[in-house]
Amino acid sequence: MFATLNGVRLFYTDRGKGKSPALLLIHGFPLDHRLWDAQLAALARTMRVIAPDLRGHGASAAPAGPFTMDQHADDLAALLDHLKVRQAVVAGLSMGGYVAFAFWRRHKERVQALALLDTRAEPDSVVAKANRDVAAARVQEVGAAAYSREMLPRLLAPASQADEQISGAALMMEAQSVAGFVGDLRSLRDRADSRPILPTITVPTLVLVGEADALTPPTDAQTMVAAIPDARLAVIPQAGHLSPLENPKAVNAALREFVRVVTA
Repeated sequence: MFATLNGVRLFYTDRGKGKSPALLLIHGFPLDHRLWDAQLAALARTMRVIAPDLRGHGASAAPAGPFTMDQHADDLAALLDHLKVRQAVVAGLSMGGYVAFAFWRRHKERVQALALLDTRAEPDSVVAKANRDVAAARVQEVGAAAYSREMLPRLLAPASQADEQISGAALMMEAQSVAGFVGDLRSLRDRADSRPILPTITVPTLVLVGEADALTPPTDAQTMVAAIPDARLAVIPQAGHLSPLENPKAVNAALREFVRVVTA
């Protein structure tokens, strides 16, 4: 389905309509709503599950970037308005976690609970910022597909490298536009430091991380749990940075139980 929100045509999937509560799933970079296919299939039996393509991703339009986490957050608030959803359990993976932080800063009254998957609160270091610019130039040089093939192994646990279902991640990444890649890399480079807001998060929070996540490792997750009141930790076995794809059964179970408890 499509909706034009804040002047941009965005694609979204909405399953389990009429059910309560609503779970809003925010994908990471360089992905789209298909990251959540296993969650859409399993969790929509008991709740409403909404999974959009952020601007510049998937079937959504890719306006001139750079994008910002605040823009993405405002797009999602507009989507909830469009769907007449007052509050949602907001769940974001990696860059989607950064969007979730922005959503909390700008639209906290819309957040029933928060799930932060394979993400961190720290901003990029000076070196990481420079590497984002190098990556943006590399994408423009070789294209999204070639860069995706270079990037994907860093996202996966060693056990996932040969898993056939992960081929879906490769196809998803390779299908993203160069404009979307570059817009994301610049928004990742320029994102805010979310560490100061962690103690302000007053809704129930789940911090979930793959046990073999090399990009945002379990130590980052533990740091967030220590700083967020009423936060709980779930470590997903046999998973790296793309835990919803690598171990969907465990992620589904963790999300299902979290939503059940916090919305009971």
